[in-house]
Amino acid sequence: MRIHSSALQYFDAVRRAGSIREAARRLNVASSAVNRQILKLEAEIGTPLFDRNPSGVTLTSAGEILAHHVIVVLQDLDRTSAEIEALKGARVGHVAIAAVESVCPALLPSVLGNLRERAPRITVNAKMMGSALIPEALESGLADVGIAFNLPRYPDLRQVYVASFKLGAIMAPDHLLAKREEVSFASCSDHPLVFAASDLSIHQLLAPVMRQANRSVEPIMRTNSIELMHQLALKKPVIAFQTPIGLEKLIAAGDLVHVPLVGPVWSDLGVYVRAGRSLPAPVDLFLQILTGELQERERFEHDRH
Repeated sequence: MRIHSSALQYFDAVRRAGSIREAARRLNVASSAVNRQILKLEAEIGTPLFDRNPSGVTLTSAGEILAHHVIVVLQDLDRTSAEIEALKGARVGHVAIAAVESVCPALLPSVLGNLRERAPRITVNAKMMGSALIPEALESGLADVGIAFNLPRYPDLRQVYVASFKLGAIMAPDHLLAKREEVSFASCSDHPLVFAASDLSIHQLLAPVMRQANRSVEPIMRTNSIELMHQLALKKPVIAFQTPIGLEKLIAAGDLVHVPLVGPVWSDLGVYVRAGRSLPAPVDLFLQILTGELQERERFEHDRH
């Protein structure tokens, strides 16, 4: 059985888009051309790969099996292309990132600025999502690199690096608790609180702290927006809970204070790739720069406390 790479690419586009028409739009080809490639692929394999329905297509069991193969093949093709370009003396390629929102304000811009200086022809795509969604993004091939808080062990993922940061109360600099070295949740609960929604890792980290405090607290808001928590915490006497990642500019400007919770409570920011994958040179370079940046932030956090 012979499967052509163009058929694999069309299959992957339909898998990602969930419809032949949308895949054709993204590929900038006619829908009929995409459909022909899918039919040809199904004929070669001898079984349907998609269930067709009015709203689009979904993978069959055979399609799911082929999808795992296609992800490996296309990612290996990217690696091979990057290695060939490297032989020519060029650093060319693409890196797809799935990351939590809090790395956007300072960490990712710094990493990408460094990457652009060292390899200006490497392009990057970054999607923001909750930590719980990042493993699927890596396993499905949507992302090359995942940056997530407090992920459990996944057999299909490899942890490249993990940095630990203290979870703390964030508040205005003139707040009653702002001058403390550390603060208990019980002390914080005497003030209006903003809680992270259940899909954020902060929620899971804070839950045992709340139980230990043995207090029933109703927050003024629950949200999955890191930026909204920042903005609310700027308004005295509101308190929210986060790590210092993403707060670097606000803390440096004196607009916001981060006071570690008693304990302390540590949050692990991990960097992940799909297990068993040979990484293309652009992804490997990105990981080197990202790891270096995280090490710098860990040192800064240690010196600050």
